[in-house]
Amino acid sequence: MIRLEFPNHQFRFKEENNKEFIFDEIRKRWVRLTPEEWVRQNFIQYLIQIKKYPASLLAIEKEIKLGELKKRCDIIIYKNAVPWMIVECKEPDVILDDKTAQQIFAYNMVLKATYLVLINGNKTYCLETNTQKMMHSIPDFS
Repeated sequence: MIRLEFPNHQFRFKEENNKEFIFDEIRKRWVRLTPEEWVRQNFIQYLIQIKKYPASLLAIEKEIKLGELKKRCDIIIYKNAVPWMIVECKEPDVILDDKTAQQIFAYNMVLKATYLVLINGNKTYCLETNTQKMMHSIPDFS
């Protein structure tokens, strides 16, 4: 398991029809603030501010096809124009187990990324797919 400290960030919030929204700086739009979205937005800022990932190489809620099914990957980071890392975000109450791992493995059958990250805000796991080894930290982008 990887220990992360999310950076302080001045998120923008608004309320509409008794629902909270957060501004997604990557997608440039307001999105519903759910527990999963809170994890996703904080991890995005961790990648950009702490790990220095270029924001322009992040795709959020990217649609992919798994056979006939259309699915959405929470975060895909591209390197050299190909998927390099897939991140699956879960809300803090969701246990990261085989079921959640199977979801990201299915996405990787299509995307063939080097790194797979599962995060729920409390726990973070990162697998290097080439060696099948668990990482002790999120890899640097450079």
